[in-house]
Amino acid sequence: MAGATIRDVARLAEVSVASVSRALNGLANVHPDTRARVLAAAKELGYVPHAGARSLSLARTNAIGVVLPDLHGEFFSELVRGLDREASARGYHLLLSNIHADRDHAAKALRTMRGRVDGLVVLAPYADPVATADLLPASLPTVMINTPSAHGGVSLRIDNRAGAEAMAHHLVAIGRQRIVHVTGPVGNTDAQERLDGFRAALPEDIELIVVPGDFTEPSGEAAVARLQDDGVAYDAIFAGNDLMAVGALRALRQAGRAVPQDVAVCGFDDVPLAGYLSLTTIRVHMTAVGARAAARLIDALEGCDAGAADEWITPELVVRGTTVTES
Repeated sequence: MAGATIRDVARLAEVSVASVSRALNGLANVHPDTRARVLAAAKELGYVPHAGARSLSLARTNAIGVVLPDLHGEFFSELVRGLDREASARGYHLLLSNIHADRDHAAKALRTMRGRVDGLVVLAPYADPVATADLLPASLPTVMINTPSAHGGVSLRIDNRAGAEAMAHHLVAIGRQRIVHVTGPVGNTDAQERLDGFRAALPEDIELIVVPGDFTEPSGEAAVARLQDDGVAYDAIFAGNDLMAVGALRALRQAGRAVPQDVAVCGFDDVPLAGYLSLTTIRVHMTAVGARAAARLIDALEGCDAGAADEWITPELVVRGTTVTES
């Protein structure tokens, strides 16, 4: 029968469409007599399952959905590079989307993934963990990055507090007394944890000056310009990420301030540009984080994940020429 459909097979075999799907996909919960009738009907009709429909019925697409707050910048490109490296090595490909703090936009972004991917990797530092979890399809395995997994599942957590504490200790050890911290955006989990960890680790006799930023290079430049205009005295800047540190370096150069002699400058993340600029920073190994997230998700999909639900990743201090004069 030319152009036979799964409904034609079900009608001839006198079973439901769902039973036909289970039988043709080789699932165990099908009675042998039913399977035999379905196979015979399919052969008689010349029915060949559509590859796409078969993939959907098996809920396997060999694709991983990756949902990020942004798809631009070295931080996210390094994360995606690690995800892609691990996924490709294990026979999966990536489907990327971005998610904002707005719930409707988040719901739309996650909805686009349904039926197209086997599982999700989600980085949503602006979103409420419970609200985000409520938007995730319950049947879809998910690995969260730096976002608590409110309803179970796997969460890879970067220890932002520990990284910020290490930077505080470094700046104090090199004798800095009036330290500026340029924060990330309000409501961003990473930004808040870095501020909290840095503030808690500073001795009482060290002055902390907090200036708002938004994780972009222009905001780091604007923060320094504001300090210069206001005549604020400071001898160190800890930017909440490397991009803001780059902006701060540019503004300090324009103001004629020597780095690190007049002002020590440091960031967080250790994006590739940080090494070229000899920027002291906190190394997060985002490529490795991406690879680990993909590995944990694929292990879960293949039934072999034995890792802890919350896996903490401790970043490391990398001291370079923007805080210590290189000999």
